[in-house]
Amino acid sequence: MADKDSGTNPPEEGGKSKKLIIIIAAAVILLAGIGAAVYFLVLKKEPPPEDQKPEQVKMIEPAAEEEADIGPMLDIDEFIVNIISQDTSHYVKASMTLELSNEKVLEEAKQRMPQIRDAILLLVGNKTFEELQDLQGKKQLKAELKSKINSFLKTGRVKNIYLTDFVVQ
Repeated sequence: MADKDSGTNPPEEGGKSKKLIIIIAAAVILLAGIGAAVYFLVLKKEPPPEDQKPEQVKMIEPAAEEEADIGPMLDIDEFIVNIISQDTSHYVKASMTLELSNEKVLEEAKQRMPQIRDAILLLVGNKTFEELQDLQGKKQLKAELKSKINSFLKTGRVKNIYLTDFVVQ
């Protein structure tokens, strides 16, 4: 009876602490499970399936017939041109080679070399330093030169222009 009067009941207290430990352990296991599920389902990237390989860029190769169809070449000697600039003076030092469509136009182009050089100097001289710094600007210049030169050639045309030397300072 003395135990009842003291108000302490050891068997009930031990049962409550065991229930508390079980609830905490279950909560920890549940949180660990949720954390693992979030990691594997959301955060972790799945490796690509082995049967699917990463896409590879396929290089377009010209046919053998196109490679053999190289026209006559005409070298244009080095030239230096001042270009448009707002801060300081800049210039272009370049040389190029023209690929022509046939032998007749090669002779015509040699005779018209002063006109060709004039067209090159005028077109390059009207470009800005910024335009000639990047690849797109150089491609644009080549297209403009090709169009301009083809406008006064009568027996054939320029198929392509190759920049063999190109310095912008």
